[in-house]
Amino acid sequence: MFILQGFFTLPNFSPFSPSPDSDEQPATQTYHERKIFPYGRKDLYNLVADVGSYHSFVPYCTGSRILEQRMGQNGVVTMDVELMVGFFALKESYVSRVTCRPYESVQAEASTSTPLFKTLQTTWRFQPASSTSPHLSSGPPLHGDAGNSVAVASHSPDAGPTLVTLDIAFAFENPLHSALSAKFFGKVSTLMVQAFEERCLAVYGSGTK
Repeated sequence: MFILQGFFTLPNFSPFSPSPDSDEQPATQTYHERKIFPYGRKDLYNLVADVGSYHSFVPYCTGSRILEQRMGQNGVVTMDVELMVGFFALKESYVSRVTCRPYESVQAEASTSTPLFKTLQTTWRFQPASSTSPHLSSGPPLHGDAGNSVAVASHSPDAGPTLVTLDIAFAFENPLHSALSAKFFGKVSTLMVQAFEERCLAVYGSGTK
């Protein structure tokens, strides 16, 4: 789910860019999405952790392959993954370090640079949700405190519904690129959640509300 790294290549604005001696640094942009899905955490986690299938549903991802995989404590899996992306005639590949914590989260951080982005981090989280909670599509992160009516810690990984949150943080190499494309990339997180929802329907059906 890490489409930003090669999603779009902007023109070369180097003549108008800050000089090498400038202290101005590209600001890190962050986007947050959340939505309740009628599936268990286990099923949703398995979809995101299956990086080999990203080309089947992740927008603009044309291929992916696992370069190295390591098993850690408590079932945590760490992978180095090469992702290939394409947008019209533009193609690019990069490597992400993916950390999978079973039924809790999948986090990817780009470990190789491109001319466009300085940093890129994508995090998916899966939390039990109350069956009486509204199906939210956006809002602030939830912390799972006892007074929260959305998070319900007693649910098993197989039981739904599940609150899925997606957080994306990235910084462009060029501050001008950042200013020009902020509105465009603000739609990417929504697009990723929509693609994920379609993948859930294709694999698991409509689920139960």
